[in-house]
Amino acid sequence: MTESAGTAAPTAPQRILLVTGVLGAGKTTVMRALEDLGWEAIDNFPIRLLDRLLETAPTHTRLDAGAPIAIGFDTRTRGFDPRAIIERVKTLLERRDLSITTLFLDCGGSELQRRYNETRRPHPMSEDKPAESGIAAERELLEPLRRWADVVLTTTDFTTNDLQQAIRDHFRQDSPTRSVITINSFGFSRGTPPLADLVFDMRFLTNPYWVEDLRELTGRDAAVGDYIRRDPAFDEAFARIRDLLLLLLPRFDEQGKAYVNIAFGCTGGKHRSVFMAEQIACALREAGFSPTLLHRNLSARAADLVERSVARSVR
Repeated sequence: MTESAGTAAPTAPQRILLVTGVLGAGKTTVMRALEDLGWEAIDNFPIRLLDRLLETAPTHTRLDAGAPIAIGFDTRTRGFDPRAIIERVKTLLERRDLSITTLFLDCGGSELQRRYNETRRPHPMSEDKPAESGIAAERELLEPLRRWADVVLTTTDFTTNDLQQAIRDHFRQDSPTRSVITINSFGFSRGTPPLADLVFDMRFLTNPYWVEDLRELTGRDAAVGDYIRRDPAFDEAFARIRDLLLLLLPRFDEQGKAYVNIAFGCTGGKHRSVFMAEQIACALREAGFSPTLLHRNLSARAADLVERSVARSVR
């Protein structure tokens, strides 16, 4: 029996992650990591208002109605009652249109004390007593939630990067988020791009500026490219830079780096850097990446002026 034409295909349940745990265990870091993964992250949210939240469409332009939602709450949240929260979520779990997971962040007592000492902030439940007292009181209050949680993540020995990676491993959506790659060419005469993660200096290559027929052309012109390729150092340099980037870019993806800016520089930013940037961008596209290519100084009159000043100083 076939489904009628007017029957809509079943939609996937709305994915919801409840994030809680002891104060100081890393909830803020977790919420930021989830937001970077495409979750709609809402921190310090009263769970009693969850029904109302689920009825409200997201207003952020990059989120659709089915985007997963991460909701953070802890002992400071208004109306916090672990047993009432558990009962409320149990009721929501009966709905077929929802998929709810609870993540509890835990941390060793001595490490929590160290973190509070470093930040010089009092534990909210310690009042006028040592942080150790507040930590113990909080653990007692949270124990029902800890026992009930689907995932318990202990962050005692985690650095911030370790915790971010653990969240990516557990809660990344279907396909890993790739870094946004930008390739720039530029002239050192006007400074290095301030946001460059990787900078390659192309001034070791023979400069086409010294060839009169090539001077007014750019690294995008075939004649300039042919001239640069004839430099004995070009082939090996290109291969090594390409292979280095093919090694690093997947690792940047794994670490959740949102943006990778790669810059190629020469004296004026018109010939060598432009050609190498073009060639590397082509190689990365062939490898499955989608870089954006920018030539900062390609049309700048300053590029010619700098080349001329270098020529005069040499002579």
